[in-house]
Amino acid sequence: MKICATGDAVGKSVGERLREERTRIGLNQDDFAKLGGVNRNTQGSYEKNDRSPDASYLASVASAGVDVLYVLTGQRAAPSEADLSDDESELLNHYRSMPDQDRAAMRRLGSALAESAGRYQANKEG
Repeated sequence: MKICATGDAVGKSVGERLREERTRIGLNQDDFAKLGGVNRNTQGSYEKNDRSPDASYLASVASAGVDVLYVLTGQRAAPSEADLSDDESELLNHYRSMPDQDRAAMRRLGSALAESAGRYQANKEG
């Protein structure tokens, strides 16, 4: 499994990342608590770092799409090929069939398009 570091997760607590994931998947505390098999007060305690979630809870929320690796470590798991849409898979297959020089051009193009859309900040190192 590939790991993707996320700069904005630095300094965040497990509870803050758990709240971030709950918000990302669009659930309120009550619904998220039910999903994890706990009550709202327990969910609130997790998000305030007053208590730590156990493995059973984390397994339950993972089934709803919570990135548990991110919650625990602050590092996101890279999506697997099985998570790709048909369009993404087709694009990846085309990319993989290109020579190295064309791949480099595609990376530059992709970064430029994403930056112009304001959705991405390019890593200027390499």
